[in-house]
Amino acid sequence: MLKSRRSNLKRFFEKHSLDAVLFSDLRNVRYLCGFSGTEGALLVSTNNAWFLCDSRYTAQAAEEVQGAEIRECGAIRLDTVAALAADYDLHRVGFEAAHTTVSAYRRMSEKLNGIDLVELGSDLDEIRICKDKAEIEQLASVAELSSRAFEAIMGEIKPGVREVDIALALEFEMRRLGAEGKAFDFIVASGERGSMPHGRASDKIICSGEMITVDFGALKDGYHSDETVTVACGDPGTRAREIHAIVKTAHDLAIEAVRPGIICRDLDDVARSYIRDKGYGDYFGHGLGHGVGLEIHEMPTLSPRSTAVLQEGMVITVEPGIYIQGFGGVRIEDTVTVTSDGCRVLTGVDKKLIIL
Repeated sequence: MLKSRRSNLKRFFEKHSLDAVLFSDLRNVRYLCGFSGTEGALLVSTNNAWFLCDSRYTAQAAEEVQGAEIRECGAIRLDTVAALAADYDLHRVGFEAAHTTVSAYRRMSEKLNGIDLVELGSDLDEIRICKDKAEIEQLASVAELSSRAFEAIMGEIKPGVREVDIALALEFEMRRLGAEGKAFDFIVASGERGSMPHGRASDKIICSGEMITVDFGALKDGYHSDETVTVACGDPGTRAREIHAIVKTAHDLAIEAVRPGIICRDLDDVARSYIRDKGYGDYFGHGLGHGVGLEIHEMPTLSPRSTAVLQEGMVITVEPGIYIQGFGGVRIEDTVTVTSDGCRVLTGVDKKLIIL
């Protein structure tokens, strides 16, 4: 499996005439060799691979790293890179420019003097853009866990409870079910705060008749989930019901349109044009979605400007919303994987308007 993942690097070797690529971003390191620790690097050539770490991680690396020789490094890892380059005639080495600070680049240039360092941009992260079967099942598993956790605590969303208490209960339930932690800081936005797309849980008290948007996700085995549900505490009123119905239909239309070959901006427009036709176009201010995997936000981006094309194996969110300052808002989100003839929904909470 990891050999197959590394085959995605072939085009970078060919395009830039590289002898090797040095990975320091831990998500790419994990993807390519299986190491889940918090310190390490991976040097990959056309025929070999070396995992580099200090003595704190040697035992863990021995258990996790696959398809790479483990090299224990001293205080200066780049000395080991330089030695490997000399031993294996590695003259052109690519590196993750998008994940490298200026100071780190200066150290690299100093220690790898004589090696032609080639900047590889954020497109290097595209090696993870299409998920293999094992990744999709991991993402399905964490999505199912997260949905179960929300359904378990949904009864706690009631008048008199603070938003932050809902967030804490949800995180605790996720951990009880086996999550490593939360995928991001949960959004719990009730009443007028629902107009804030990133309204993180606050001390605000939930009141009767309010809509509550909850954006949540779990983290397990390095993979993230992402789902948003908007519920109501009691009758939210005619306008709120209408807005929820519009967002729900836009969400459903977009999911029905997911398929290999569709341009991401066209998929965004499926939901956006429906919301616009209903008179709320000015109140949908963000893109339709994004990729999900070892990061909560990955490529591709679904927005009015995105020229990316969906491919089988991509895992994306579909999350239209309407946000009206002084009134509130609604967002409905599912995570789906692109299949050969459409998509499979990974998240599991029913997206109809639930009145608690």
